[in-house]
Amino acid sequence: MDWSSIFPMGMAHYLIGGLLIGAGVSWLFVSTGLMGGASSFLTTVWTYVTKDERFNTSSNVSSRTWRNVYALGLALGALIGVRMLGLEMNVTEVSPWQLAIGGLITGFGVRLSSGCTSGHGICGMALLDLDSILAVLVFLSTAIVVAHLVTAFGGVA
Repeated sequence: MDWSSIFPMGMAHYLIGGLLIGAGVSWLFVSTGLMGGASSFLTTVWTYVTKDERFNTSSNVSSRTWRNVYALGLALGALIGVRMLGLEMNVTEVSPWQLAIGGLITGFGVRLSSGCTSGHGICGMALLDLDSILAVLVFLSTAIVVAHLVTAFGGVA
């Protein structure tokens, strides 16, 4: 099989990124017992701006500090990789309106599945959680179908 058609920019950066993400999430769990999903950060941010009891649970309010530090670390890690290590930053050709629609659909899916791809795909699957395995199957199936549809209808506008 010709892997260059599937991975035109090579596979090394995907492998390195996956190993770093796995190591980071593992370190967080081993050192603190906490799960490192990314969507829970958004939920805890809402505790600053609303009094809605769906967001202001004791768990969300008490975990705001470490979730903020975790999210800041994700952003700083990317910045360090691009600025200090000279890693290439890829820019999307997807139009802003398509990104906005994709973000809304993704946000709905995150709330519907009670977590994001990192929480379910990395943490949940590592624990062999059936809900996480099913969520990842839905995520991947949907992504494959959408990628084929976008390709079939002429790519991004």
